[in-house]
Amino acid sequence: MDSAAIERFEASRGRLASLAYRLLGSAADAEDAVQDAFLRWQAADRERIEVPEAWLTKVVTNLCLDRLRSAQARHERAAGDWLPEPLLEGDPMLGPAESFEQRESVSLAVLILMERLSPVERAAYVLREAFSYPHVEIAGILDITESASQQHVHRARRRVAAERRGDGEADPASARRIVEEFLAAAASGRTERLVAMLTADATAVSDGAGLARRLLRYETGERVASFVRAGFKPTPAKRRLAGGSPAFHIAPVNGSPAVVAVVGERVVGAVAFEFSDGKVASLHGIAAADRLTRLNEAWQQHESDPPVISAW
Repeated sequence: MDSAAIERFEASRGRLASLAYRLLGSAADAEDAVQDAFLRWQAADRERIEVPEAWLTKVVTNLCLDRLRSAQARHERAAGDWLPEPLLEGDPMLGPAESFEQRESVSLAVLILMERLSPVERAAYVLREAFSYPHVEIAGILDITESASQQHVHRARRRVAAERRGDGEADPASARRIVEEFLAAAASGRTERLVAMLTADATAVSDGAGLARRLLRYETGERVASFVRAGFKPTPAKRRLAGGSPAFHIAPVNGSPAVVAVVGERVVGAVAFEFSDGKVASLHGIAAADRLTRLNEAWQQHESDPPVISAW
């Protein structure tokens, strides 16, 4: 393959990776899908490809759909073992972030809600919301009619809006202040203070640091507050599991403020927040090492703010 063909692919790599991440929720799987697309590009009769960008978009989308439909993926996700892989702000895989829809499509809360969509609904929603493809082009990418594309996007929007606990985008400064206060309350041991900062129907989801067989789920402000208080209570066993006493930073993850637990320079956990009317509506805790690989790599290059809690 000549250098011009390689350069043409590389010019699209970032957009393709961002598309694949939104569809799969995993940076590692997204990189694999893009690499598979490169191999197909390499083997293709490129002189017959009129619009390379459209061709590559279709290839990556269909590779992602194949992964979403695979027996292994269906089993893992149906069994409740799946959470998205968190990404630090500035990661190119987060992709376009000019509009509210683009930012929302990569939030952890929406990535989780998209699990409830069919693979085709998910693809149509991402192509439309995050990349502003017209329905006629979405139809060509997914081999469906333009009317079907409109219906898939409409259903996806309706389901995401109906099931989302937060109210969308919060002012960054206000959101950070809420997270700082929430972390202080969690560390203080005052459960009633946490309850006051949570919505009545708040939810929390955690992967249990990869030790639980299924995701841990909690609903209502009181149960979430008890879970958070127990989770932030330091114990020798937790320090051994983390490999030391973590410091707690606040940093943007997938477009929202998150608590990032760090031992030395190694990220050992992240808790992302969603907000509603100035309160915490949902939390997503991720501590399984295989979900933190890319976040860890980015953290090494990241100039973080001083920790909110320096010793735990």
